Amino acid sequence: MSKKIIGRADVISFPKLGLFDINVKVDTGAYTSAIHCSEIVEENKTLKVTFHSDVHENFGKTEILFDDYSRTNVKSSNGFKENRYKIKSEVIFFGKTYKINLTLSTRDDMRFPVLIGRQFLKRKFLVDVDLENVSYNYKNK
Repeated sequence: MSKKIIGRADVISFPKLGLFDINVKVDTGAYTSAIHCSEIVEENKTLKVTFHSDVHENFGKTEILFDDYSRTNVKSSNGFKENRYKIKSEVIFFGKTYKINLTLSTRDDMRFPVLIGRQFLKRKFLVDVDLENVSYNYKNK
């Protein structure tokens, strides 16, 4: 299988989360992928997640229940460790749907609401840091 080339940033969709045309940063320094959420409530072995942002484009208020979730430790670039919830979902690149693991984090203070990490990128994509929106431009051809 040949690897597709993507840039350092893109605009992609998460259909199972009801999030479309979301700005993402491709981060080869990050192992896991992360997505912004504004609220997480765990009760009765169910995770209720609210995806909403007044800052990030196309992040309307969506509330989703997850029965299949876990927790994982994530180490940030400054060395701080955080235990986050992790969900399984789908993402669309170049018109193809892929499975993706996403950790949940509040990212309103970040430029991008989503980080795509190495765990997702491996065996699928090569990153050219001179490029942006390669998948999005492919979709709109």
